[in-house]
Amino acid sequence: MTAASPRRLLTVCLGNHCRSPLAAAVLARQGGAAVQALSAGIREKHVGRPAHPLMITAAAACGYDLTPHLGVQVSRELLDWADTVLAMDRNNLAALQDLADERTVPKLRLYLGDQDVPDPWGGDDAAFATVVKLIEDGAARHLT
Repeated sequence: MTAASPRRLLTVCLGNHCRSPLAAAVLARQGGAAVQALSAGIREKHVGRPAHPLMITAAAACGYDLTPHLGVQVSRELLDWADTVLAMDRNNLAALQDLADERTVPKLRLYLGDQDVPDPWGGDDAAFATVVKLIEDGAARHLT
């Protein structure tokens, strides 16, 4: 008997600089061996760059290490790879719907189901800490 393949979750935000790298780390930790989680961004601005310094700090305060992260832009290949694609907000979801084809559109969802994960970009430490809490609290819905 073989073990079931891990669920492949792709988290997507605007730049793959704040929310989506954290969401992938949270899903990977909470899902354990049952989950593979990757992240990507709609825009290419942060491709190859590390996560936002304030997100690295906020994530570390909760035990997540984002220091290895380097930004990636979402692609059709990543959409094909994923079993589920989790957009951090409605604008990201709309951009993904434009990129997706008829096979991948059914995979698209908002991370928090009916609300956006606010973008902490430009905010203070508290804004980043709030996003960490929202993403942690929202993870379980994708792991059952």
